[in-house]
Amino acid sequence: METLKRLMVEMPETLSEESRNSVNMASEITYAEVKFSNGTVASGVHPGSAAAPRPTTTPHRSNPGFPKFLAASLLAFLLLLAVSLLVAFIIFFQKYSQLLEGKKTLKELNHTALECLKKNVKEKTWSCCPKNWKPFTSSCYLISSDSRSWNESQSYCSAMAAHLLVINSKEEENFIITNLQNNLGYYVGLSDPEGWRRWQWVDETPYDGNVTFWHKGEPNDRNERCVMLNFRYVPNAWGWNDVQCAQRQMSICEMAEIYL
Repeated sequence: METLKRLMVEMPETLSEESRNSVNMASEITYAEVKFSNGTVASGVHPGSAAAPRPTTTPHRSNPGFPKFLAASLLAFLLLLAVSLLVAFIIFFQKYSQLLEGKKTLKELNHTALECLKKNVKEKTWSCCPKNWKPFTSSCYLISSDSRSWNESQSYCSAMAAHLLVINSKEEENFIITNLQNNLGYYVGLSDPEGWRRWQWVDETPYDGNVTFWHKGEPNDRNERCVMLNFRYVPNAWGWNDVQCAQRQMSICEMAEIYL
């Protein structure tokens, strides 16, 4: 633009007025275009300066660890609660089943009365035997007052949900004989149905030859297939004796204790 002005100054005076006006218009147009361009570039930015950086903001973030910890704690609490309820239900169900079983057994036995005791003061369960039955460890025993054959004796015991006596130890044998009369014989639940000296207990307890209490010389006859408990003055002791099953003897019934 300075060059254009210089040309105008140096123009001869002879230049027509119209020519001068044309030059002036061109000068104004060029200036307008430059001004417009400068105005566009300078919009929002100071001329000659670098582009101003935009301010950045950091979004506020909450602590993600706390909700996770809270959820884990809640889950652990619910799991512990569920386990506790399950254990309580199992214990309640067991106690309730024992009570129902005891009532069912009592109903089946048709006994009018029970005699119960607590073997341990800390226990909540009562151990019961029908009235007139004698308790020992976990069983109840009834000594009959009538004589019957071996089969009739077993049927008599079965009618009370019991069975003829099964002797499993010396302690049990000793307990029984203290309640017997020396002049009587008592059937127990041991027999040899086939006569091959294959002794069997009525409750299917395996016969143990090391836990027997035979009198000396017994058993001595294959035709004597049933066993009774009797007293011999020589050698002054109780023991087992094989006899014919049709003989009429007293008997001893045994049943498991009832728990209430």
